[in-house]
Amino acid sequence: MTTSVDLDGCASEPIRIPGGIQPHGALLVLDPVTLTLLQRSANAEALLGLSTDSLQQINQVAAFKPLVAKLKTWLDRQEREFLHAVELDGACFQVSAHRTEQGLLLELESTDEDDGADSIDAYYPVLRRLFDRIETSDSVPAIAAAAAEVMRTITRFNRVLVYQFDSQWNGAVIAEDGDGTLPSYLDLRFPASDIPAQARALYAVNRLRIIPDANYTPAPLTPALSPIDGAPLDLSSAALRSVSPVHLQYMRNMGTLASMSVSILVDGKLWGLVSCHNAEPKRVTPRARTACDFVGQVLSLQIGSRERQVFAADRLAQKRIEAQLLTRISAAPDIGSGLRLAPEAWCGLLNADGAAIIAQESIRTTGDTPPPEQIRAIAAAIEAAQVGPVFVTDSLARKWPEFEPIADIASGVVALSISKLHPSYLMWFRREIVRTVTWGGDPRDGKRPGTFGLEPRASFAAWKEQVRMESRAWSASEIETAEDFRNAILNLVLRRAEELAAITEQLTRTNAELEAFSYSVSHDLRAPFRHIAGYAELLRTNAKALDDKSTHYLQSITEATLSAGRLVDDLLAFSNVGRASLSFSGVDTAKLVREVRQALSPDLEGRDIEWRVGTLPPAWGDASLLRQVWMNLLDNAIKYTRKQACAVITISGEVKDGETRFTVSDNGVGFDTTYLNKLFGVFQRLHRVEEFEGTGIGLALCKRIIERHDGWIAADSTLGEGATFSFGLPQYTETKLG
Repeated sequence: MTTSVDLDGCASEPIRIPGGIQPHGALLVLDPVTLTLLQRSANAEALLGLSTDSLQQINQVAAFKPLVAKLKTWLDRQEREFLHAVELDGACFQVSAHRTEQGLLLELESTDEDDGADSIDAYYPVLRRLFDRIETSDSVPAIAAAAAEVMRTITRFNRVLVYQFDSQWNGAVIAEDGDGTLPSYLDLRFPASDIPAQARALYAVNRLRIIPDANYTPAPLTPALSPIDGAPLDLSSAALRSVSPVHLQYMRNMGTLASMSVSILVDGKLWGLVSCHNAEPKRVTPRARTACDFVGQVLSLQIGSRERQVFAADRLAQKRIEAQLLTRISAAPDIGSGLRLAPEAWCGLLNADGAAIIAQESIRTTGDTPPPEQIRAIAAAIEAAQVGPVFVTDSLARKWPEFEPIADIASGVVALSISKLHPSYLMWFRREIVRTVTWGGDPRDGKRPGTFGLEPRASFAAWKEQVRMESRAWSASEIETAEDFRNAILNLVLRRAEELAAITEQLTRTNAELEAFSYSVSHDLRAPFRHIAGYAELLRTNAKALDDKSTHYLQSITEATLSAGRLVDDLLAFSNVGRASLSFSGVDTAKLVREVRQALSPDLEGRDIEWRVGTLPPAWGDASLLRQVWMNLLDNAIKYTRKQACAVITISGEVKDGETRFTVSDNGVGFDTTYLNKLFGVFQRLHRVEEFEGTGIGLALCKRIIERHDGWIAADSTLGEGATFSFGLPQYTETKLG
């Protein structure tokens, strides 16, 4: 049989919409609401033993009515899987259903070939044997070999192999079980072109696919286009989907006329395949396929578990080395000195043969590394390529051929950028590992001339290739360790740069506060104490008989003293906010606002206030200090709406642009925004004390608290119409809270 195929077009072939199905089953597409027929495979009438008219009214066929009822229940419950049996004209069919935007896909496959040995009970001892072997297996290939043996026992295929993808999507056979009919492919590799990207995507969607006969003639769909959207029917979810002619020719060239594949998915990603082959056409019963799907899921879980164990163990060991390195670097005057103090740890962090640090004009190295001029050239190439903060390659010469002369010492490279201003990098190097790889056929022979175009290669005989200019691959744990180490190094670099800036900023702020304090002492506190002195003198001169006036003087002394005390208390509170350490935690803002309102309730007696409080998101900060912010803002809102017959105070919050924002608005007297720059200053008042009491420190205190939380505070107002105060705090996720 000669088939015209185009391998160039295979990668872009519309395999999701082949326009037909494999003929060992029938496909019906139903309207999801009325369950009337929209499309069908051309073989549906013959396979199901129904007339065209019966198919058009399939929901009225007596044998289908129980199935229709189950379909309606399944649709109503929004369940994921649908798998039931239906009997038509004495023949039994297994029915599976899939929801799609183009209708409800029903796949019907005859189960007449089932026999007594093909039962769930018969599979139990086989599956039990699999679990026993998994418990005693100490490696992924050993687990894969156990799964291959069990799957071949269930299906009776000639050969079952387990196929693992590498980072380039080349595949390697890591386990196999066969009866000798087909040649062994154990330890052979297959190029990524054998399974194009779009085919791999479908393997991730459908865990199991079967082709009972590579010489089948597809059963086309009628009508060809979907009545719903006028487009070809997407058969991505259909097990009966017709496959690419290129793949069928590939199977024939391999000498396999039947195949079944089960996807190995680890953490939701395609890790590999269990591939079953038979020299002759072969059907596999639905129950056997279900058992194989179960085996595939067990294998996926076991591989994922083993890989996570290895990853965790590696990360733990690398964390110990990272802690040792950071301790040395923190004590050293610079990173380069830390490299010199711990050379073994520097290389051992990523299991490298050598390491280097390049910072502007200086280079320091340890272990086996390229010459300094080549290290600078590598840094320049990485910088020019703008590959990001972490660069990883197993073959530097393959990416940049000019580095082929140093492949023996620097084939593998990890480079971490540690500066945005200069080409500064931390680098690790791995030497070339020359090795021989055995392919299943010459991978260069992926295309060959055929009678009608290009066809897949015809030979799968072992073909050996010597691989050069490649190092041992960097593992996922090593790459993650590199990323973490870069962050730690940047923190150290920034910490040293920021310490001086922080000291300078603190001195500037302290000087400004001292100046403000000195001014306040000489200005605001002067008058109250002058009152004390004056009235005390008057009291002294009238000491023999205190009349009403003297009593008034005494009262004035008391008031002035209290005013001075409040000023001093507020000054102390303002000063303490700058010195106190913050205790961060999650803060229930809604609860906090309720408590503050309750505390302020004595000031509300005789007032008519309408509170409009929206949904307030939780915040992150020092709860006691944030309470003071809310206390001051709400106290101001209550105070400055005193002249309103009906005061309205609005409190709202939202999470936006990575921060938590809150707003307090009122309809009070407001303020002149011309003096907005004075609003948050110490002792800055925009209203006379005779009108509204206060010391003028409250808003300055709010600003200082919010800034210590790395937040911001702002105000806006229309004089005579009210004021609005807003502040924002950095938002933290639940993970960070933990």
